[in-house]
Order: sequence, then structure tokens, then C-alpha cells
Amino acid sequence: MLPWKRVLRPLTALLFAAAVATVPAATAHASSAPSTGWNDYSCRPSAAHPRPVILVHGTLGNSVDNWLSLAPYLEGRGYCVFSLDYGQLNGVPVFYGLGPIDKSAEQLSAYVDKVLSATGAAKADLVGHSQGGMMPRYYLRFLGGAAKVNALVGLAPDNHGATISGLTNLLPYFPGAENLITATTPGLADQIPGSAFLTKLNAGGDTVPGVHYTVIATKYDEVATPWQSQYLSGSDVDNVLLQNLCPLDLSEHVAIGLFDRIAFHEVANALDPAHATATSCASAFS
Repeated sequence: MLPWKRVLRPLTALLFAAAVATVPAATAHASSAPSTGWNDYSCRPSAAHPRPVILVHGTLGNSVDNWLSLAPYLEGRGYCVFSLDYGQLNGVPVFYGLGPIDKSAEQLSAYVDKVLSATGAAKADLVGHSQGGMMPRYYLRFLGGAAKVNALVGLAPDNHGATISGLTNLLPYFPGAENLITATTPGLADQIPGSAFLTKLNAGGDTVPGVHYTVIATKYDEVATPWQSQYLSGSDVDNVLLQNLCPLDLSEHVAIGLFDRIAFHEVANALDPAHATATSCASAFS
């Protein structure tokens, strides 16, 4: 029998490096997040936007780089905007969201409490990309988050797992591969369809009462696949396909969270549905 662990360790490192390459190079360490405007703890929500918006990065993201476009987009529209780091592994700087997802949800819980205390708001709105759109559902269901959150907006959230265009289906052909991923990057293992984490998360329904859910997906997603698996079922869910709003939108999994202003316009609509305006290709210039 081949020494699979010896073979898989460099393979895992190679896949990790490839995944990192899909994320723009870090332009600032997460600890250098702005202290005014975005992540301004003196910000007080207005009557027009009474809830702070907390941005939850995706796997291999961080509180700065994931939000260099969306944070100022929302801040410029009058929102108090905040972002956190979660899921850090020892010895792995900048690229986060790799730790056990239930523990990441605990970090989100503490951060929401911090923001609510600082702003004086009763509830927050959460906007997450990829894992950041899925992980908060654990917080809402199991950690009391539903009482503190008005809305969860997911940009390409892997709500039912990430097959990475079917690559995870090959894991059974490599004995020990999944165990190795679990041991080294548990946050990745938790996102494999059928994982114990996802089974627990989705048992008994996708949503909890009292929270408004929005999923914004792109049919060109190559990570949270098939893209329809991102959708949620529930009584207060709005599932949106970008290409139904703008057929010319070619954004894939990374772009939808990093710089797609058509998706951002739909985020703004989800945060303030009473004043929503139609999202179209022209929203790229609004």
C-alpha cells in the first residue's frame, strides 16, 4: 500500500497554496483595520440605519482584505460597519477561517456582543462571504444569536457544503485524506458535504424564527457547488441568483464578495428592504 500520508501532506500543502492564490494578496494585516469610518466603535447607528452591520469573511480571508470594497460601500451609505477575524490557526497569519467552525461561531458571538455594547443597538445585521455566510447560522441556531440578529445576508454561502466543483468527491479514493484535512485545517473539513458539522447545522431545517435570510448566489461559482446548494429553505428566505438580475454578471465565488457592486446593491436591499430599489446591470455603476 502506498504511504498515503506522506503523499498527501505535500498535496494538501499544494492545494492550500492554490486556494490562497485565488484570494488577492494581503494588502494589510487584519490588525490594521481602520479605526474610523469602518470599524469605528464610536459610530452610533442612525434612525435610517438603526443596526450595525457586521461583516464575516470567508475561508482564507480576514477582516480587512475581504471587505476592502463592500465595507466602504456600506459605510458611505450611512451604516456603522464592523468586521472581525475568526478561525485563526497557530502559525498561519493573515489567512483565517481555518479553525473548527463551531469555535469560530463562538468568536462571532463574542464579537456581536462587543459591537452591540459599543453602539447601543439591540440587534445587528450580518453579511458574510462563503463560510462567513454559513457559519453565522450555527451562532443563530445554537448560541443564542437569533435574539441579537435581525438579518443574515450570505454572498455565495456554502450552506450545504463546498464540493469545489466536485473535487471533494474524490476524497474517498485517497485513504486518510479527510482525516489529514480534519487534523490540519478543521475548518475546511467542516465544509465538506456530509460532515458532522453540516449534518448538525442543517438538521431540523435551514433557518430559525425571527431572522431574515438572504442568499446571493452566482451560477459561475466554482467552490460552493452546485450553486443551488447555497439556497436556504424557510419562511423568511430570499434566494437570489445574480444572473437573474444581470445576465452579464460573470462573477464567480471570490469576485462576488470582493468587488461585485451588483451583488453589493442587492446586499443593501436586503439590509433595508423598505427602501429597496431594483438591482440590474446598471447597479455596477451606482
